[in-house]
Amino acid sequence: MIQFEQVSKRYAGGHTALEAVSFHLDRGEMAFLTGHSGAGKSTLLKLVMLMERPSEGRVVVGGQYLDRVPRRQIPYIRRHIGVVFQNHQLLFDRTVFDNVALPLEVMGVSPREIGRRVRAALDKVGLLNKEKLNPVHLSGGEQQRIGIARAVVNKPPVLLADEPTGNLDPELSADIMHLFEQFNQVGVTVLIASHDISLIRHLGRRVLTLHNGHLVQGDVMPDEEAMYGD
Repeated sequence: MIQFEQVSKRYAGGHTALEAVSFHLDRGEMAFLTGHSGAGKSTLLKLVMLMERPSEGRVVVGGQYLDRVPRRQIPYIRRHIGVVFQNHQLLFDRTVFDNVALPLEVMGVSPREIGRRVRAALDKVGLLNKEKLNPVHLSGGEQQRIGIARAVVNKPPVLLADEPTGNLDPELSADIMHLFEQFNQVGVTVLIASHDISLIRHLGRRVLTLHNGHLVQGDVMPDEEAMYGD
């Protein structure tokens, strides 16, 4: 489902964010992406969602070579990739319902279908009874759940998350990860960038570890010293 073939990413000024990274994430697989701050995690996710293009190598998602996608087709590709951010990126001048409905409105989905899909997504994350509230009145964990509902409302086959539990306490973090597991159980391919090593160990999923832009571990939970240094 997600494949990197010797992918490197260099920015203007000479900074190398990724160097010759190769891995394959199967359809319906759930994995974690980890490593020290600045290791290249966010850059890797941006390449998958076509916010960046590789300097070398190929990124393939769902059989589609992203380097061959013309700019005009990028919005269409992104419809098939749900994204959850650490800071939620919610609109606080809109209700919970309106925040989740936004991707469907952009696609031109009918109001009746929007209502059905939004309420199904909110029900999945346990916020159906708060659809009329403004997100500013909800807790950090609830705001993150809104972000997840918005990411999955279009039923994307791929779900990415960039530090989705970074601002949450351990109990809320576990709840959020359980939601990701539920989506994975129905066939969604899930890739989560996270620093939460203890939680990652507990879940026992495959781990991709980056160190200074290089993929140094691609199968199991690595040693923390190897990840972060002495």
